[in-house]
Amino acid sequence: MFLVDSHCHLDGLDYENLHQDVSDVLAKAAARDVKFMLAVATTLPGYQTMVQLIGDRPNVAFSCGVHPLNQEQPYDFSELRQLAADERVVAMGETGLDYYYQQETKAQQQASFREHIRIGRDLKKPVIVHTRDAREDTLAILREEQVEGCGGVLHCFTEDRETAEKLLDMGFYISFSGIVTFRNAETIREAARYVPLDRILLETDSPYLAPVPYRGKENQPAYTRDVAEYMAVLKGVSIEQLAETTTENFSRLFHVPLSRLTD
Repeated sequence: MFLVDSHCHLDGLDYENLHQDVSDVLAKAAARDVKFMLAVATTLPGYQTMVQLIGDRPNVAFSCGVHPLNQEQPYDFSELRQLAADERVVAMGETGLDYYYQQETKAQQQASFREHIRIGRDLKKPVIVHTRDAREDTLAILREEQVEGCGGVLHCFTEDRETAEKLLDMGFYISFSGIVTFRNAETIREAARYVPLDRILLETDSPYLAPVPYRGKENQPAYTRDVAEYMAVLKGVSIEQLAETTTENFSRLFHVPLSRLTD
């Protein structure tokens, strides 16, 4: 069985107390059939540090981008394009909009989001989208910037079924995290039941949002297995079928050869 953690922040894990190094994290994940992961950047300097930390590994790919909550300092769009053109980078982001924490940077967030999509279209690399309290603007910008030209995923889905429907109509994928296991997440579970299996991705968003029964502790890629087991029950399929389909979905969206994602 082969599971993919489609969104994690490997540079954010606790290497002083919980893990020896990146290889230790990957070994723990592989022991639970999580055999590939996408390491996601949130700033451009952070992307470069992350790549140095992880190095070239057959079971880790990178995404390059600037998180909507990191817009206080302007950055150079041409540098984003240059870094994202690296063949090790399979996605743009994470990008998107977050009005929950920062209303005052709306204009910068929107400009950055649009530029990520434009570069993604040029480079033929999908966008990884974060949205919080910004549903209408997120959907509008995705439409206006013709995101179908590069595709993308709404990561760590916390919206409702109606939002999922609009995203699916744009050709988007929907990624579910440990939040789907939380007791008060029935709206998300309803959306998860609705989204077709061939448009679902799994993620941890580690070190954040550890699934039950690890809630409150540091998350890690190994816990993708717990999200997968929960989702399999929710979708009424075997864990093996869920693993196979979500791995194929990851391959298709991020243009990672399936041969790299199989035993």
